[in-house]
Amino acid sequence: MHFTISIKLKSAHNQEVAVIILNYNGRHWLEKFLPSVTQNTSSKLASIWVVDNASTDGSVKMIKEQFKSVYTISLSKNYGFAEGYNRAIENIECKYAVLLNSDVEVTENWLPPLYNALKKDKMLAACQPKMLDYKQPKKFEYAGAAGGMIDKYGYPFCRGRIFQEIEEDAGQYDDEIEIFWASGACLCIKRNLFLLADGFDKDFFAHMEEIDLCWRLKRLGYKIKYLPESVIYHVGGGTLNVQNPNKTFLNFRNNRLLLIKNIPMGKVLMVGIVRNFLDFIALMVTVLKFRFNEAFAILKAQFAYRKMMSKALDKRSEFDTILEKYQIDNPNLKGIYPKSLLFSFYINRRKKFNQLKW
Repeated sequence: MHFTISIKLKSAHNQEVAVIILNYNGRHWLEKFLPSVTQNTSSKLASIWVVDNASTDGSVKMIKEQFKSVYTISLSKNYGFAEGYNRAIENIECKYAVLLNSDVEVTENWLPPLYNALKKDKMLAACQPKMLDYKQPKKFEYAGAAGGMIDKYGYPFCRGRIFQEIEEDAGQYDDEIEIFWASGACLCIKRNLFLLADGFDKDFFAHMEEIDLCWRLKRLGYKIKYLPESVIYHVGGGTLNVQNPNKTFLNFRNNRLLLIKNIPMGKVLMVGIVRNFLDFIALMVTVLKFRFNEAFAILKAQFAYRKMMSKALDKRSEFDTILEKYQIDNPNLKGIYPKSLLFSFYINRRKKFNQLKW
């Protein structure tokens, strides 16, 4: 085994839900936000776990000393978001897993709506709460807002957030609806379906792995939902600048990988040609704005994507075998914007989700 599990209670398996927080040198976030999780999460309903990616800041020691009810899993190295969660969910027995970022403040009734929705609907694979910005509580938060969508060329966006344009929450998205993807900042998912779909793609390391997973679940015929009754406040999108070269690299590379893994084979060539053009335009824009580190990250991502393309196609073939055996309905296409988001946003000037023409 590549990890050790530190059990602080006799058993963590009486609860149906496991709230799992992945940590890497985030002691300051845990000290700030873990109290809201322990105080607002019923021990009768859920156990709370911190999965540590070999931190060097004393995170695990602090948890053992200050949060006696929280379980810990210590991994031998930093496996990143994707594989870190894969290893945790494989080894924590539960019916429902909640993947929760360490920089999240949860509210009093945050968990029951998520749990009840999954328990009630056999077709529902995963869901997310309303996500608001911790620093600007009246605004939606970048990473998940009011539920994730995607356009026909693979550009992800949210109800309440398109690119960098973030809306204020005025109750305009307080309806419970199906979405295309649920944010990994607070993703509530049925553990058996997470494992059936083969979890997160570890080669993503971080960024967009939840979109890839949700797409696979929807290809199996399942639903993903947004539940506004549950509310959390996330620092997120906040913590890593949008122009950070590593984030740019992962977003561009992983976005192309999830496309080739999931779009209908008949559209792979056409969408690939369009995306090559659009990614080239993005590269030129960063150069003209003298953001050379960002431009290099985009260029590097294109080479990395092409190097990983064959492996991604192999993964697609492997999942096709799962589809043949376990698909319960036709692929669920709800949440796919049938037009170009870039064209709608920059040419038609539709900056808010409710201005888009579906």
